[in-house]
Amino acid sequence: MGSFKGHVLPGTLFLLVGVWHIWSSVVRYVGNPKTFRVRVWNPVPGFDGRLKYLELYLVAIGAFIDLCIELLYSTHLKFVADGVSNPSHLNNLEHSGMLLMFFIFGLVALLSEKTRFLPLPEGALCLIAATAFSVEYLLFYFHSTTHKGLEGGIAITLQGLWFYQTAFTLYGPMMPHGCWLKESQISCHSKDSEVRASRYGHSELRSLHAIQDGLDQD
Repeated sequence: MGSFKGHVLPGTLFLLVGVWHIWSSVVRYVGNPKTFRVRVWNPVPGFDGRLKYLELYLVAIGAFIDLCIELLYSTHLKFVADGVSNPSHLNNLEHSGMLLMFFIFGLVALLSEKTRFLPLPEGALCLIAATAFSVEYLLFYFHSTTHKGLEGGIAITLQGLWFYQTAFTLYGPMMPHGCWLKESQISCHSKDSEVRASRYGHSELRSLHAIQDGLDQD
């Protein structure tokens, strides 16, 4: 089903790039609304141009590292079992396909912007980026019959936050007491634990809600 690190890493990448896109777009729009246009990537100003392509490096390198984790580390190179594709690692292969598209986008954009080997117009780079997000959309749409909401969108920042929420809730410290993740299923000790988890979640979160309710009453 996944892991804490497997959600935090891509979640961090989406979140950082998404926040940077929002900031850059707002600054450019406020600076001159009439000439504003959407950009597939945003250069980092200052530092004598040394960090200009930081966003593209972050996308390409980050996607490549996560791709290696999904394809090589998580699968332990056991792609085949009993003569067919190993069903235990189909999710890893699906994730790898999505990450490969973002790696290709970052690499092609760097080659286009920094070298003369592959000069592409902005529209072509937008098409490649849109293809990567389309692959991600199809992955989440067919990944599970229970995926119905936020993950079907293409908002980078919200996608990163969703990855974080999944990581902390399913694989991290926010898993409700009395429940655990086993074989891609959430199980609880008893029906009471399941009801408590659905209503309150983790005990620390319940304490925070209680404190907030007390402040609201005051």
